Amino acid sequence: MTDTTTPDISPWKRTHYCGVLRPEHAGADVCLMGWVQKTRDMGHLAFVDLRDREGLVQVVFLSDKAALIEEAKKLRAEFVVGIKGTVRTRQARNKDLATGEVEVEAKELKIFAASKVPPFAVADPPQASEELRFKYRYLDLRRPAMQRNFKLRHDAALRTRTYMSGHGFYEIETPFLINSTPEGARDYLVPSRIHKGRFYALPQSPQIFKQTLMLSGFDRYFQIVRCFRDEDLRADRQPEFTQIDVEMSFIDREELFGLMEGLMATLFDLVGEKLTLPFRRLSYAEAMEKYGSEKPDLRVPFEMKDLTDVARTLGADVLKAAVAAGGEVKGLLIPGAAGLSRAQLDKLGDRAKALGAKGLVWIKKQDGFKSALKLAEGELASIWAALGGGEGDLALLIADKRATALKALGEIRRTWPVENAGERRAFAFAWLTDFPLMEWSDEERRLVSMHHPFTAPLDEDVPYLETDLARVRAKAYDLVLNGVEIGGGSIRIHDTALQRRIFDALGLPPKETEQKFGYFLEALNYGTPPHGGIALGFDRLIMILAGEESIREVIAFPKTTSALCLYTNSPSDVSERQLSELGLKLK
Repeated sequence: MTDTTTPDISPWKRTHYCGVLRPEHAGADVCLMGWVQKTRDMGHLAFVDLRDREGLVQVVFLSDKAALIEEAKKLRAEFVVGIKGTVRTRQARNKDLATGEVEVEAKELKIFAASKVPPFAVADPPQASEELRFKYRYLDLRRPAMQRNFKLRHDAALRTRTYMSGHGFYEIETPFLINSTPEGARDYLVPSRIHKGRFYALPQSPQIFKQTLMLSGFDRYFQIVRCFRDEDLRADRQPEFTQIDVEMSFIDREELFGLMEGLMATLFDLVGEKLTLPFRRLSYAEAMEKYGSEKPDLRVPFEMKDLTDVARTLGADVLKAAVAAGGEVKGLLIPGAAGLSRAQLDKLGDRAKALGAKGLVWIKKQDGFKSALKLAEGELASIWAALGGGEGDLALLIADKRATALKALGEIRRTWPVENAGERRAFAFAWLTDFPLMEWSDEERRLVSMHHPFTAPLDEDVPYLETDLARVRAKAYDLVLNGVEIGGGSIRIHDTALQRRIFDALGLPPKETEQKFGYFLEALNYGTPPHGGIALGFDRLIMILAGEESIREVIAFPKTTSALCLYTNSPSDVSERQLSELGLKLK
């Protein structure tokens, strides 16, 4: 008959976590509780590695306690147990274990729960596919790396709240059930039971609410908030995510930058990193021209240069034809890379084509010039001088439409292996500023806001709102780290008339503007202070701090790349009764 009684825990009170025991605890009587990592039956001895959230410690069962040692031999991986015993110094130190100088001599053992054989071992690195790990996420989360990640996440949230409070910010919650907006990614819609046929949307951002808090007089707001976007997923995206949301009144860009740099310094101190402040500032135009990206990885020490004027003087038909067709020639010098083989250079050419370029031209100087193009020595020397090349260097050129050349060469630059290990471990921050206010959307076949429609244009560009939208730059900024955008924000529009002009420029019909934003436009009429803010991707920050490659490793219950929760099998079907209550019918 199966024993269904619940073990009495009352006589068992934990005195220490397993992972905190050190030589100074030798001789102390302890009560530990946790999961069995593994067991070793030595006949006259039994060893159990006991694990909890703080780490692992070895427990030894001695032969002079026959009944106890026999009970210990019944233990299997992931059994939940309590052990009372005495800490003692280990004869053979385990240098790979934080508790490797001590062990616990067991005096009592209590089994609180048995475990089935797990579908994979709870160990680092992961011992199963991501799909299996997500299905049994509760087992995957027991891994020491995951326990560390979530302690780091907790500590980062705590430091954020302490820092923001210390700089005069209030944490204020904003609604999760709001109205759908026409800009940005797709909304998650929530049908209303009471108002059948009408829908709430889950917020992609608390944007309007945090701006409303500024005109409500709170001056400085922040929130560690959950947001939702129904979009295709990548390693650094999830349908629900967390951001540090910030808004401030009577603020200019530089003051906001300083406050956020201080926050970054506070957070990176958690992992022993001392950041150099202030961060580098780059305009959007400069970043695109030098790095071919609006989120450049500044650990890669190469910069692109424009060679269009030089190309006009050369005899190469392929370069001259691209320029004559309105294209440009971009070049990238890679010091010391002249030793690449022809096969390696051909692969780079294939990569450029895969990125949309017509091809790639290479030039290297290694006992004289060698090139994919037939050019005179003097012509090659003019390119080399423009790039600042030296002996043993390699140059890569792309001649194409400007956007195509920048994108393709910029991507080759971004993924170039960084040889110096110190550079790979570095944290290279930068602020990107002066973004275009609008960008073309192929999906919608119109100009849309590059950030959101509440971003203020640069004062000097306001006159072009009705005449040359592509020329208008925004008071917008992104915080970039190692090629990852970890935050974005802007100085906001606080004038009703200017806000209406932006909605008109976006092509929003007046009726839709009133329906979606009429309440906010009305609020702007009652004395709105100049204000601005930023949203920092909390999941991405923790991912970088933890040294992980995906935000799924720092989110407790993430979705797969197809937006499924394998643990709860959601999304799931709902009953006809539920649909009927909402006034809905599936097609």
